[in-house]
Amino acid sequence: MWITAIVLAGGSGKRMNTDTPKQYLMLDGKPLLYYSLKAFEESLVNEIILVTKAGEEEYCRKEFVEQYGFQKVTSIVAGGKERYHSVLNGLRAVINCDYVMIHDGARPLLTPHIIEHTAEAVKTHQACVVGMPVKDTIQIVNEKGVIKETPKRSTVWQAQTPQAFAFTMVRDAYEKIVQESVVEVTDDAMVVGRYYDVPVYMVEGSYANIKVTTPEDIPVAEAMLHLQNN
Repeated sequence: MWITAIVLAGGSGKRMNTDTPKQYLMLDGKPLLYYSLKAFEESLVNEIILVTKAGEEEYCRKEFVEQYGFQKVTSIVAGGKERYHSVLNGLRAVINCDYVMIHDGARPLLTPHIIEHTAEAVKTHQACVVGMPVKDTIQIVNEKGVIKETPKRSTVWQAQTPQAFAFTMVRDAYEKIVQESVVEVTDDAMVVGRYYDVPVYMVEGSYANIKVTTPEDIPVAEAMLHLQNN
């Protein structure tokens, strides 16, 4: 079983209130992106495709692959305008594999343990998403902010990454969605579900597997990182 990880690292620092892309911000002495690559490097994944901002491929090669000796990074490719363009560019860089894990590089608390569970799930189900049950009550509101529905909490999970799929299925789905220029796509499972009538299974991840998006996420991620390493 050959598994390829596609790590998306083409974000900006807009919501971090900085000109530095968030994946290059320092987290406990190392760039945020380092931690995702390290998790996959130390896991059962066979290869890593790194998708970065156009023009930053050589920078990432020197500052990440060479600097930290990541042996599993086989390709560094430029991302696109939207997230789904970036994912497809990563998928097109895959020569051949059985399964693909797609991961946001802004989630530094990924662990080999989560990766292993995801690999087991995708081998069985062909499509799965890492996530966790929500802790809070979720309210569905309309455009005026009025509560219209309160879903049963036990059925609501927050989606995380990696999200894993059979390679040919997910590549075909992304090729189709880019051709259609669908803009409301924010999740890989949404893309696969649009073209394939296949159940997508949730794999329990970790509440620590947060996405670093705003400035207050940095100290939270650092605290969780210290707990994870102790």
